[in-house]
Amino acid sequence: MKALTKAPPESLLRLKGQRTDAIDTPALVVDLDAMDRNIQRLAEFAAKHQMLWRPHAKTHKSINLAHRLLAAGACGICVQKTGEAEALAAGGIDDIYISNEVIAPAKLARVAQLAQTLSERGGRLSICVDSREGIERLAQALQGHPARLRVFVEIDVGQGRCGVLPGSAAVSLVQDIQRHASLEFGGLQAYHGKAQHLRGVAERREAIAEAVQAVHRTCEALQAAGLQTPLITGAGTGTLVLEAASGVYGELQAGSFMFMDADYASNERDPAQPHFEQALFVKTQVISASLDHAVCDAGHKSHAIDSGLPQVLCLVAGHELDYANGGDEHGLLRAARPGGPLPQLGQFLWLIPGHCDPTVNLHDHLIGVRGGLVEGVVDCIIDVDARGALT
Repeated sequence: MKALTKAPPESLLRLKGQRTDAIDTPALVVDLDAMDRNIQRLAEFAAKHQMLWRPHAKTHKSINLAHRLLAAGACGICVQKTGEAEALAAGGIDDIYISNEVIAPAKLARVAQLAQTLSERGGRLSICVDSREGIERLAQALQGHPARLRVFVEIDVGQGRCGVLPGSAAVSLVQDIQRHASLEFGGLQAYHGKAQHLRGVAERREAIAEAVQAVHRTCEALQAAGLQTPLITGAGTGTLVLEAASGVYGELQAGSFMFMDADYASNERDPAQPHFEQALFVKTQVISASLDHAVCDAGHKSHAIDSGLPQVLCLVAGHELDYANGGDEHGLLRAARPGGPLPQLGQFLWLIPGHCDPTVNLHDHLIGVRGGLVEGVVDCIIDVDARGALT
């Protein structure tokens, strides 16, 4: 197994120790000080509430950052794709959960091989299912491999995506898992993705209350069938305080907390939630200026737009800017208030991506800085090892 990313070019490696104004544009930059504070706050929160935390690597896709999270106390790493799991395993990550269904025989052969590899290293691979066919295919793929695979049954707690209906539908799947010596029932996957982006605190509380009830119904059905539920895993950055307070969830899968993005910043903050700072930015430069707008060199190829356009970080009060669609390679900048100043030709700006996960997947490397975006220096170059790991 080999990581997928390209080696950093010499021009990037030479940036180490230089001021941030030496970073060419557009570039994806991580404020390491803010990121470290975010990680520490989640680690403290999880410890206080006696929760496991298994941050989602689909956020950062990086071996380096996965190891940092494990060093801070994470129990393992989540991924969504087999290719992500392979890339992280190649970098020494030994406890990986594919929190997604895998059906294709070719992928399942890779899953079986990865389970064997991690087992030989004293690690563990887990995966989730939501169908009898999925279980049978997993078991078939593992024939001839001595490793066991931990399997979570996914229930739909409101996302409306994958997962069986809560309650009795999950019981038969758990019984199917237990018929196979190569499979071990790990618990329930109960992630409510839609709730992460409900803007109001009350809305999110209501959504997670319903999810908790769905989990309760499922656990009761399992218990009535003589089956125990070892673990409930789920939760995201927008709702993790609610799952932690539920008395039901035992593991948090939040990933975006370490970077944050413009979409999460639009949520009303729950007073019980740790304060997570924005730590991921696209550095850009003004390449054209006119009377009513300026143009920067960071278009849609540098940031994802599925959760909206990026916001321009305002470093000087009264100089707020709005970012508008300029196409693949350009962003249009206008003053946020009538008569406000526009940036000058050649000026550097910092964009806050609308959605951190797919933005990271557009870049081969992250540039880590310490000491702030303006006055700081480049500390390290972080490979996006699983960039493009879509299978």
